[in-house]
Amino acid sequence: MKLFAGDDWAEEHHDVELMDVTGRRLAKARLPEGVAGIARLHAMIGEQLGEDADEDDAGQVAVGIETDRGPWVAALIAAGYTVFAINPLQASRYRERHGVPGAKSDPGDAHVLADMVRTDSHQLRPVAGDTALAAAVKVVTRTHKTLIWERTRCAQRLRHALRDYFPAAVEAFEDLDAPDTLELLGRAPDPASAAKLTIAQISAALKRARRRGIPGKAERIQAVLRAGHLGQPAVVAAAYAASVRALIAVLATLNEQVKALQGQVEAYFGRHPDAEIITSQPGLGPVLGARVLAESGDDPGRYAFRQGPQELRRHQPHHPRLRQEEDRHGPLHPQRPAHRRPHDPGLRRPHRLPGCPRLLRLPARPRRRAQPRPAPARQPARRHPARMPQNPHPLRRGDRLAEPRSETREGCSLTSKPLGCLSGPG
Repeated sequence: MKLFAGDDWAEEHHDVELMDVTGRRLAKARLPEGVAGIARLHAMIGEQLGEDADEDDAGQVAVGIETDRGPWVAALIAAGYTVFAINPLQASRYRERHGVPGAKSDPGDAHVLADMVRTDSHQLRPVAGDTALAAAVKVVTRTHKTLIWERTRCAQRLRHALRDYFPAAVEAFEDLDAPDTLELLGRAPDPASAAKLTIAQISAALKRARRRGIPGKAERIQAVLRAGHLGQPAVVAAAYAASVRALIAVLATLNEQVKALQGQVEAYFGRHPDAEIITSQPGLGPVLGARVLAESGDDPGRYAFRQGPQELRRHQPHHPRLRQEEDRHGPLHPQRPAHRRPHDPGLRRPHRLPGCPRLLRLPARPRRRAQPRPAPARQPARRHPARMPQNPHPLRRGDRLAEPRSETREGCSLTSKPLGCLSGPG
C-alpha cells in the first residue's frame, strides 16, 4: 500500500496528515517534538499499513517536509521512509495552484505537502543518504565559513566607526582584522594616544605578526598617525574608542576561533575516503575540498535523475578541466565558459567513445585560422607592422624547397681557375 504523509514542522510540534493514492485523507494529528511524537507517527503509519507490514513496506511511505536536517528527519530516514525536502516557496506556489485565498494554517500546510508528494514526487528530490562523516564535514565547514563572514561584518563595522572619528587609522592600516592592527588599535584606539606610538612599539607588533619590510612600514604608520586629520571632540572620541575596543575584542576572538575551526575542518575532511580524490583536483586544498564535499555530498545516487549534471555543475568550483579519460595525455586546458559549451559535459559524443567503430565516427572538421581584418582607410598607421599570418601549409617530411641542380648543367661543375677576387695582379 502506498502512503503519502505531509509534515508541517515547528519547534514544539508537527502537524501530520496521511493520504492514499487517490488523495483521500486517512488520518491527521498534531504530534509533539521528540521521541514520543515520532513513536506516535510510526504507530499511525503502522495502522494504515496493517499488522503484516515489514521493512519493505516502509519504503512505500513518502513523507514531505520543509527541511532536510534535524533529529526528526534523521529518524524518518532511519525508519526507511522516502523523505522529500520541499522548499517553502515550492509549497507556496503549489498552494496557489489549487486555491486563490491566501489564508493558511498548519493542518492546511500538512495537507498541501502530502498532496504535493502524491502528485509531483517525480519533480522533487529525496533527501540524500550521505554518510555520517560527510554530515560532520558539512557541519564544521559551514560553521567555519559563517565565522569568516561574521569576521568580515565585524571588520566593516570597525572601519565605519574609525571613519567617523579616526580616519588616520583607516589610512595607516590596510587590513583591519590583522593581528598587528588589532594590537596597535587596542593599545591606542584614539588619535591622541595613537600619535604617541613609537617606532619600537610599532615594529614589535609588526614583528609578532611576521610582517616583511618592518622598518619602512613602521615609519609609514607613524607618519600617517601623526599627520593632521579631521577629528571629533574629546568626549565623542572617547566614546568611539570604547566601542572600538569592544569590536577589537570580538575580532580577536573570531580570529582565534576561525583558526581553531580550520584545524577541525582539515581533521574531519582528512578522515573521509574521498579526500584524496577531491584534493587531487587543481586548485582544491583541504578547506575548499571540504566545502565541495559538504555541498555535493558523498551519496553515489544523489545525482541519478535527469537534472543531475546541472546540479553537480552548480556545486563544482571554477578550476581547469580534469582528465576524464584514463588514456588521455598532455597538459590540462582551461574549461570553456558555460555560454560557449557546445554540449553537456556529462555526455560524450559518439566519436569520443573509446570503443566506437571508425565508420560511426563523425568526420573531423578542419580548423580554420582567423584571417586578419584589413585596417580602415582613416585609421592611422600602426607603430609596429602587423604580424604576418602563419603559413597554412607548412613543409612536410620529404618536401624540398627547390629542385636539386644537376651536375651536368653549365656552371655547376668544379673549376680550377682562380676567382677574380682571389687572383693576384697579373
